[in-house]
Amino acid sequence: MREIGHFINGKPVAGTSGRTADVYNPATGEVQAKVALASPAELQAAVDAAKAAQPKWAATNPQRRARVFMKFVELLNQNMEELAVLISREHGKTVEDSKGDVIRGLEVCEFVIGIPHLSKGEFTEGAGPGIDMYSIRQPLGIGAGITPFNFPGMIPMWMFAPAIACGNAFILKPSERDPSLPIRLAELMMEAGLPAGILNVVNGDKGAVDAILAHPDIAAVSFVGSTPIARYVYGAAAANGKRAQCFGGAKNHMVIMPDADLDQAANALMGAGYGSAGERCMAISVAVPVGEETANRLVEKLTPMIESLRIGPYTDEKADMGPLVTKEAKARVLGLIDKGVEEGAKLVVDGRGFKLQGYEDGYFVGGCLFDNVTPDMEIYKTEIFGPVLSVVRAKNYEEALDLPMKHEYGNGVAIYTRDGDAARDFASRINIGMVGVNVPIPVPLAYHSFGGWKSSAFGDLNQYGSDSIKFWTHTKTITSRWPSGIKDGAEFSMPTMK
Repeated sequence: MREIGHFINGKPVAGTSGRTADVYNPATGEVQAKVALASPAELQAAVDAAKAAQPKWAATNPQRRARVFMKFVELLNQNMEELAVLISREHGKTVEDSKGDVIRGLEVCEFVIGIPHLSKGEFTEGAGPGIDMYSIRQPLGIGAGITPFNFPGMIPMWMFAPAIACGNAFILKPSERDPSLPIRLAELMMEAGLPAGILNVVNGDKGAVDAILAHPDIAAVSFVGSTPIARYVYGAAAANGKRAQCFGGAKNHMVIMPDADLDQAANALMGAGYGSAGERCMAISVAVPVGEETANRLVEKLTPMIESLRIGPYTDEKADMGPLVTKEAKARVLGLIDKGVEEGAKLVVDGRGFKLQGYEDGYFVGGCLFDNVTPDMEIYKTEIFGPVLSVVRAKNYEEALDLPMKHEYGNGVAIYTRDGDAARDFASRINIGMVGVNVPIPVPLAYHSFGGWKSSAFGDLNQYGSDSIKFWTHTKTITSRWPSGIKDGAEFSMPTMK
């Protein structure tokens, strides 16, 4: 049985707590590895390594820090196939999907190669009589990231790349469901020239999370997961004086206007709704066709497409999607589908009985399509995180706009239309953090930033882009005056530029 430990102070280390968790093959239901669950002592060893290494790394000039990421990007590209397979065999998603996971993280690493420019401060000469004023950005010290199972490559890189580029040390606590890839990323960072102790990977469960949140030497925490845990992490981090950004759940809508290209919209819904078996925080799980004719035509187009989805293990190169990540995830999704039927939604395509020959014990669920879903139903209110698309019919544009506006979550949203006026109005008025216009999954590129609104995010700075540089640094402002020409004597009034 393969055993997965931690990565501390520049090398893989075996777990010592005596506690482990099973890592499954989602396609077969078999245990394929055991991952160590860290004790407080193991987290402390990572903090000690980070604390010893960080001052020298912070003093390393930003060009040299950037060169580590130049080499790291090169290594990611060289090892892409290996990295994708590491993800797929533990998560279950297709290899091509896993490559996308790595590439979207790689893009953030490319972005932080610009850290010499990104971390520059500001300067004002002559801000007052004989006074110069300037600001500098300095690292926080030690940061931590707590990441989910659905993107074991992308989200860790979204966190550790800007944190480390800014001069911090970093402790990553990845999901215990698919822990192999994060350790491999740490090995490649070392190969790229990162000093030992700057990136540590500590596997664990809630005990490790709580130890991170309570540790006085960890200055900031970044989290991605469900909304209840995001609230918990944000509250505990704030209570312990830490900077925190915590990203939670989603219920992403796509509004389909009567003038939209329905073939384009249907294809977009297929990829955005069923890719990665729906286990994406940016998955489209609610289609909102405007008008009965639009709705009828859309459901008519989607039905055979969903029925013909190719579902298989990651080793099937032709598979459109794979299994869910765990037995518990499958049971939860099936329970919500049952609830939708019970509440009166029309299950147009029923994937509950899907079985794959030779993989009967895998965590597969076939694609499902609900029609006539209403906002009071549990399948509308809850993030299902499975291959389930709900159609909520809207009589007109205003009613369609109102649905995502009133929903608890505010992560992503899309509109499909040929009408520039409608698209512009939608983008302006919608209270959602990321908006797609004829784009189904509007995840911003690395030089912008990722973040939702409402119950999808806690904290005022987003991931990657310029927000990440602000999050992982302190701003220090210096006001400077030299003795020449300065009057003697104390001044008791508030200084102004009058």
